[in-house]
Amino acid sequence: MPRFAANLSFLFTEVPFLSRFGEAAQAGFRAVEFAFAYEYRIQEVVAEQQAHRLEVVLINAPPGDWEAGDRGLASLPGREHEFNAGLANALRYAQALACPRIHVMAGVVPPTADDAERERRMRTYVRNLRHAATEAAAQKATILIEPINPRDMPNYLLTTQAQAHAVRNEVGARNLKVQMDFYHAQIVEGDLTEKLRHWLPHIGHVQIAGVPGRHEPDVGEINYGYLFKVLDELKYDGWVGCEYRPAQGTDAGLTWLYRLLDRRPSASRAPG
Repeated sequence: MPRFAANLSFLFTEVPFLSRFGEAAQAGFRAVEFAFAYEYRIQEVVAEQQAHRLEVVLINAPPGDWEAGDRGLASLPGREHEFNAGLANALRYAQALACPRIHVMAGVVPPTADDAERERRMRTYVRNLRHAATEAAAQKATILIEPINPRDMPNYLLTTQAQAHAVRNEVGARNLKVQMDFYHAQIVEGDLTEKLRHWLPHIGHVQIAGVPGRHEPDVGEINYGYLFKVLDELKYDGWVGCEYRPAQGTDAGLTWLYRLLDRRPSASRAPG
């Protein structure tokens, strides 16, 4: 059975962010992931991680000005210094948390961009990713890139698995991998099992959510029970990030996981 990590940007939002570590541990998780926690001092986040004996398996690098529409900086020409500063900050947090994976968001492309502009942004993206992979290698961290569906994030640079793996090939760094979120992949292209089998050696992390709605994974058109068996068959040894929006509260929604594991969580038997 895969190991499951609670995404604290999506789960346990009934309480403030720092309190979610304790909620995740109480629910039985041994690992967590989250997008952005840069408004908190490193020491505060580490204290919660250590107090509840949790692994932090994934964080995101700063995305730029989210409120202004930024969805990552890696492909934005002219903002390389801002990208580099954000990456350095992400590496500081990752090192303190012993987190081995950093998701670097690409950014959006203006809908009016022509082919020349798209190519310019892709060149910037590849150059920034090479820099990120080199910096991360010094602390044995992996940089992740992720295709995101255009319904949730219009005009995002990457939307398909093939696009992301083409970028990975062009960058040519061993510690650059693709984050496969089954939710995004199902919306854009489907055929999840074959894509998983084909790309698994280069997939650095997996995430789940139900389609449609991005709620619990036991509701909707994706057969996660089957996909979990495929992950086991393929000997996937990473974590599965639970990045979904609970339909009626986090605790109520976790029945899918307890049914899957055929038990309630306890100190010695947990989802991780």
